[in-house]
Amino acid sequence: MALDAELGKIMLQLITSRYEDRHWRKKIEKTLSLPQSGVGDERQQQTFVYLKLNLKAYKSRRADPDDWILGGYATKEVIDRAKFQPHLVGQGMTTDDVAFLGVDPGPDIDEAWWEEMLVAWFGAPEEEEASEQTEENSPSETAAETHPTRT
Repeated sequence: MALDAELGKIMLQLITSRYEDRHWRKKIEKTLSLPQSGVGDERQQQTFVYLKLNLKAYKSRRADPDDWILGGYATKEVIDRAKFQPHLVGQGMTTDDVAFLGVDPGPDIDEAWWEEMLVAWFGAPEEEEASEQTEENSPSETAAETHPTRT
């Protein structure tokens, strides 16, 4: 399971409001490197992909890890472009869908919250896989009981 709409909104607010804070830059870079499938809401996922692609720094064609332009005018321009031209973020996006960008989520959003958000981003699919594996094992066990092999 991916981030719900509320967690996704706070995560996007964090990325777009605290990029100038050196304390948060590495955490924001880590968040931008995550797969977009972790964001549950479709419009927030479009916004996340927009930020991920437009904040990616120019790299050589070698297999270097992703790098991000965080801080300064370029980052502010990417965020402002999303807020004032939402159609660039994704088809059907409205000003209301991106109005929260650049607004600080508040003092209660700290490192502990960020760690919990990462757990939510990745935590649930493992649980789903485990339940699917137990469901797959159950029918085969039942089939073995109903059709015993001859000796």
